[in-house]
Amino acid sequence: MYSENNHLNYQLKVWLLCLLVLIILIIFVGGLTRLTDSGLSITTWELFVGFFPPLSNDKWLDYFNLYKKIPEYKEQNFNMSLSEFKIIFWWEWGHRQLGRLIGLTVLLPMIYLTIKNGSWILKKYGIIFLLVCFQGFIGWYMVSSGLVNRIDVSHYRLSLHLFTAFIILSIVFWRYLELANLKIVETTFKLNSIKFFLFLLFLQLIIGAFVSGMDAGKVYNTWPLMGSSFFPDDSRLNEFINLAFFDNPSIVQFLHRLLAYLILIVYIYLLITFFNSKSDSLYVPIIIIGIALLIQIGLGIVTLLSGVKILYASLHQINSIFIILSTIYLLYITKYKEIIN
Repeated sequence: MYSENNHLNYQLKVWLLCLLVLIILIIFVGGLTRLTDSGLSITTWELFVGFFPPLSNDKWLDYFNLYKKIPEYKEQNFNMSLSEFKIIFWWEWGHRQLGRLIGLTVLLPMIYLTIKNGSWILKKYGIIFLLVCFQGFIGWYMVSSGLVNRIDVSHYRLSLHLFTAFIILSIVFWRYLELANLKIVETTFKLNSIKFFLFLLFLQLIIGAFVSGMDAGKVYNTWPLMGSSFFPDDSRLNEFINLAFFDNPSIVQFLHRLLAYLILIVYIYLLITFFNSKSDSLYVPIIIIGIALLIQIGLGIVTLLSGVKILYASLHQINSIFIILSTIYLLYITKYKEIIN
């Protein structure tokens, strides 16, 4: 909601914009932390003490010895040196520092603005802080799944962690749009199709997290076929009968591909419908989404064919942020107008 208090609007917009930048940054760093297999390098949840990095060689050895106790080191990184450990440690430590910074960036301005302007600030924006706290818990819940009996974190918990990050990002962006005094475009185009498209994007986000968590992108590095067929060679269709197929890397990669094709088809429907509705002001946003979607599919294919190179995979994730935010923007500025005969 746009307020007539210009100074307050400015403060809120600056606050929310800072949050947007930080959340996008932590999603990017989180993706790199996963791609570099750094997420399990810190095996304890030091909410306050962990703010400071190791400042002595003895402290470094303490962290390294803790890492040596988990399956990832014993089964995968048993030849790792202390200097190599420091590299993955800094990725995870940086990721956690960004999480702490986001928590403070939400909490402190919100307290100040609430004191200055009333409890409505807390009621409207408090959900962001609660979700950030929940996200911190989910982060540790995810990490803890990889400390015993497995060398990776649970892909279910990883997907929940990423999904929650995008929910927070979406809420912050929506709140920012409410303050931007944007021109709302009335159209005969019903919004359910945009909402369904956005739902598919979030569903693809979850499946993409499964792909990342299971290293499913490395199972088949061919396109458009998976091996020698459309359906993965090493799987059977009857595996879809039970939910265990979510633990099959080949089928998860297949689902990620299939959903990408479906999203493209739904987008083409949206594009045609938008142009038929003759809402000129919406042409640019819908075309921008289409360009980003084609880039995303291209990046997905290149990532696959490259054997999941870090550069391509990280660009793939960053572009997904742009697509989702662009779709939310389109949804926000579009208002359905019923035709009265």
